[in-house]
Amino acid sequence: MNCVESMFHQLPQTADRLTDAATWEQGARHWPSGEQQTLTCCRVIDETHDVKTFEFRTEDGLPVRFEPGQFMTVSADVHGHRLERCYTISSPPTRPYLVSMTVKRVPGGGMSNWLHESMQPGKQLRAYGPSGTFTATVSATPKVLYLSAGSGVTPLMSMTRAGIDLGLDRDIVFVHSARTPADIVFRKELQRLRELSPRLRTYFVCEDIGNEQDWAGPTGRLSLPLLRDWAPDYREREVFTCGPAGYMSAVRTMLAEGGHDPARYHQESFDFSAGVAVEPAQPEHASGQKSFKVTLSRSSKSFSMTDSDTVLSAARRAGVAIPSSCSQGICGTCKTRVLEGTVDMKHQGGIRDREIERGLRLLCCSRPTSDLVLDL
Repeated sequence: MNCVESMFHQLPQTADRLTDAATWEQGARHWPSGEQQTLTCCRVIDETHDVKTFEFRTEDGLPVRFEPGQFMTVSADVHGHRLERCYTISSPPTRPYLVSMTVKRVPGGGMSNWLHESMQPGKQLRAYGPSGTFTATVSATPKVLYLSAGSGVTPLMSMTRAGIDLGLDRDIVFVHSARTPADIVFRKELQRLRELSPRLRTYFVCEDIGNEQDWAGPTGRLSLPLLRDWAPDYREREVFTCGPAGYMSAVRTMLAEGGHDPARYHQESFDFSAGVAVEPAQPEHASGQKSFKVTLSRSSKSFSMTDSDTVLSAARRAGVAIPSSCSQGICGTCKTRVLEGTVDMKHQGGIRDREIERGLRLLCCSRPTSDLVLDL
C-alpha cells in the first residue's frame, strides 16, 4: 500500500499528520497553510452556466501535497479592495502538478465574480497553502455516502477522483442535489467515473426540471425515502456532507430521524457559498478597556491592542498580514501558536482540543487577557 492509498485507511492524529500523510510524491511541495505563494492559471473550464473550474500551477512548477477535501485561501485586489476567500481544491492529490478550484458565481460575490470575469490562462493569483480537516482520512470504513448540494460537490469530487485514480474501487454512493439538471456540476464526469468504478453509484435530485423536459430523475429535495431507495444500507456508511448551511442542517436532521449514527457523520466546517464575515470595528480605548502589547516572534514587530478587539482585527489594523477567511472561528485558516500570554477564545469548531493543548489559537475569535507573543 503506497502512501496516497494509505490516506483512505489511516486515521490522522493531528493537523500536521494530515500534511505528513501525503508524502507519497517524492519532491512534492510541503506548503504550510500560513504561507502565501503565487499560482498561475493554466486553464478555465465552463462547468455550468454559473460555475467554472480554474486550474493553476505553482510558480516554481513543483507538485503540491494536500488531502482530498482540503481547501485553499486565495487573495486578490478586486476594485481596489483586498479580498480573501476559501475554495475547496476540486482536483485530487493524485494529480499534484495542477491545483483546481471550482467556483460558483454568487450574486454580489466580490471574489467569485472577479474570478469569472477576469481569471484567464497566464493570470496569477496569490494563495495560502492547503488547509482543512474535511477529508476521507477521518475514517477507515470501506463504505461511504457522499451527500452534496450546489458547489458543495467539490470536496467530494476530489475524494472520488483520488480513489478512482488509485484503483481502490471503493463502495461509494454519491448523491448530489441541484436546482435543475443544467446546474449539476461534474454531471458527465461522474457518469464516466461510474463506468470506471463499478462500485461507485451516482444519483441526482433536482428541485425543478428547468429546460430538460426529458429529465427522468426525481424532482424536489432529498428525502429519507429516496435515500433508502438509493442506499438501503445508509446506516452502515460513513457520511460526508457539503453544501449550503441549510442543506447540511436538513441532511443531518434527516439522517438522525433515519437512525444513522451521528458519530459517523462529517460535514464541511463552514458554508462556502457565504461571504467572508467582516468584523465590526471596535472603538479605541473605550472606558474599562485594557490595553496589551502583541509581539511577533519571527519579525520582532509589535503592536498594541485592547481586550475588546480580536487579535486578528488588531493585527490587520497594524498592517500585519495573517491568512484568514471566515472570521468566525469556523474555518481554522488563522490558526497560530501563542508562545507567551493568554487569550479568551470563543471558537465554533475550527480548532481541535489537541491543537489547543499545543498552544494553537484562532486569532479571529481570540481576545487578549495579557501581553502576547505570537509565532509569526
